[in-house]
Amino acid sequence: MQPYGEFAVQKAAIRREMRARRTALPREFVKTASETVAKRLFEQPRLASATEILAYLPIRNEVDAGFAARLALSLGKRLLLPRCRPGSPGVMDLGCVTRLDDLEPGSFGILEPCPDACRPAEAFSPDVILVPGLAFDPTGGRLGYGGGYYDRLLSLPTTAGTFVVGLAYDFQIVPRLPREAWDKPVDAVVTEQQTLHRPA
Repeated sequence: MQPYGEFAVQKAAIRREMRARRTALPREFVKTASETVAKRLFEQPRLASATEILAYLPIRNEVDAGFAARLALSLGKRLLLPRCRPGSPGVMDLGCVTRLDDLEPGSFGILEPCPDACRPAEAFSPDVILVPGLAFDPTGGRLGYGGGYYDRLLSLPTTAGTFVVGLAYDFQIVPRLPREAWDKPVDAVVTEQQTLHRPA
């Protein structure tokens, strides 16, 4: 699943730009924007009716989906979080959690459920999946870090029909992303300023 050719060059340039812009964000902006994104997210009917939500916890100034995760728990949703499977690049297991205080540092320094709480992703069929990304476009295009974790997850039969939402800052929305056959689109993107839905 390694990108190649012209698309690889384009993706690398976008990744560099977005990483630099995100790294420069003030801490207070990250907090305020992340809170706003979480509130906007749960205004979506698919979130309001969801029973089980797969979220993530942030690294390197990503939109802090921890706010959305806490809100999901407060609303009585079943919360899943990913754990990168050791020795299996690009593969995540999922764990059901009731408290974010019970997590531990895992791969890439991300807080993850403990191994005993996790099962293969195929064992779950969440109603909603929240995904991070470096950039998104209005057609549902998503540019991740290149590891393929979410593309593999979204290719599973158990996630067919799941409502997939990218969380981003507004500057991460670009007119058009290069897209390859394995790049899985999102159904919506929520930023601190707007909510975009992929055209039907």
